[in-house]
Amino acid sequence: MAGQIAPKNLFDLRPDLRAVALLMRLKEKNAHTIFGAIADELKKDGVELISALPWLQPLMAGPGFALGKQLSDEEAADVRFGFRIAKEVSRLEIGQTVVVKRGTVLAVEGFEGTDKALARGGELAGKDGGAVAVKVANEQHDLRFDIPCVGPRTLEVCAASGVRVLAFEPGRTLLLEQDELEKLVRRHGLSVLTVGS
Repeated sequence: MAGQIAPKNLFDLRPDLRAVALLMRLKEKNAHTIFGAIADELKKDGVELISALPWLQPLMAGPGFALGKQLSDEEAADVRFGFRIAKEVSRLEIGQTVVVKRGTVLAVEGFEGTDKALARGGELAGKDGGAVAVKVANEQHDLRFDIPCVGPRTLEVCAASGVRVLAFEPGRTLLLEQDELEKLVRRHGLSVLTVGS
């Protein structure tokens, strides 16, 4: 499976009877449970979803990846703090991204998706901006159909909203259009890096 399905679209479905039955069986309805149930349903028909990660590894940044300016001590502390909070939020199946500033959580991604959480967090950071965003994947994240991505649009939203640092997990996040990402980092004075193991 490839392509983005925005979380809000989960409520705009026009399911057939088989899909209605599938949805009725789910106690919790989030991207993970719905896509997992779809994968199980497809398997009944002999279609097995497999992870695309073996083919996408060249698009994933490894440990130590960094673009842009070096972090200040305060930003580095916020990256560590944001990573800890983002891992917990993702474990609870709430979202994958948090926005922090000076040890304060400004925004947690929920149903609205990453871009809106970045914009909200940046707005709450105040006129001087300086917010730090951290994006992670859940430990049990099913990477067959939901691979975290960072692309030009993500960085444009960061720049427009005052988020100056974007950190993400190595080996678990796709970098889309890396040449364009490098240009945007330079143009907007951003820092983009991997964090965690």
